[in-house]
Amino acid sequence: KFELDENGQPIRIYRKELRDTNKLIEEFMLLANKRVAQYISTNDKRAGTVFVYRIHDEPDEDRIRNLREFLNGIGYDLKLRGGKVHGADINQMLADVKGRSEEAMIQMATIRAMAKAVYSTSNIGHYGLGFEYYTHFTSPIRRYPDVMVHRLLANYLEGKPVAQKALEQEEHLARYCSQMEIAAAEAERASIREMHIRYWATRVGGSWDGVISGVTEWGIYMEDKATKSEGMIALRDIPDDFYFLEEKNYRIVGKTHGKIYRLGDRITAKVLSVDVKKKTITLKPTDTPLSK
Repeated sequence: KFELDENGQPIRIYRKELRDTNKLIEEFMLLANKRVAQYISTNDKRAGTVFVYRIHDEPDEDRIRNLREFLNGIGYDLKLRGGKVHGADINQMLADVKGRSEEAMIQMATIRAMAKAVYSTSNIGHYGLGFEYYTHFTSPIRRYPDVMVHRLLANYLEGKPVAQKALEQEEHLARYCSQMEIAAAEAERASIREMHIRYWATRVGGSWDGVISGVTEWGIYMEDKATKSEGMIALRDIPDDFYFLEEKNYRIVGKTHGKIYRLGDRITAKVLSVDVKKKTITLKPTDTPLSK
């Protein structure tokens, strides 16, 4: 969240607190979405072809293999059942690491391995939630797919016929809504990024205390713990060694001294510069990474 002055400039960044009541409501919403999809799918044969599901495909095998190798390297075993990793086991692993020093690192690596949830008239279940049936029903005032589900549900409950030709229209709308969801998420990220840039543009020289949120061939991305801002440390700006990327292990390693910067490591840095036009924040590390 951003506190703005009278001119719309950010003067404070703070984190919105997630309370137990918020979590309870979220659980009820998940259950309602699940039960609506399950009820319609099991009680009306037409819903097998004309309904809008929220689906989440299984992750790419190569990404899961890389994730398992990464987790094994830091002492975690992501189980295989029938040659596959199940969403429930991933969720259990994430619950097990909660509060540990490697939590952020494992969360980031897991998110990068997952597929994207989309809308579809073909149900394949929701891998991440571990649900066989799932839809979006609870938020019709802010999501159009929920309105589509409400309309279809009303027709089914009243026994009204749903023409088979509606399938093509619903599938088209489902794809469109998936595309618009991506566009909306990108717009949201861009607006948040804009405020982060404006905030730090007047605070060059300030210090960050956070975690490494990404590693690439050209630099380390870091997220500030206090403001959730993200900046980059260029590898060329780390003076003590020549660093190279180990992509499968989500880390960069110094060629001569072997110092390691790894996804999720705690680190402090200084803001060197802010480019308002390019929307970039350039950082320089002020200490060595603090793994585990």
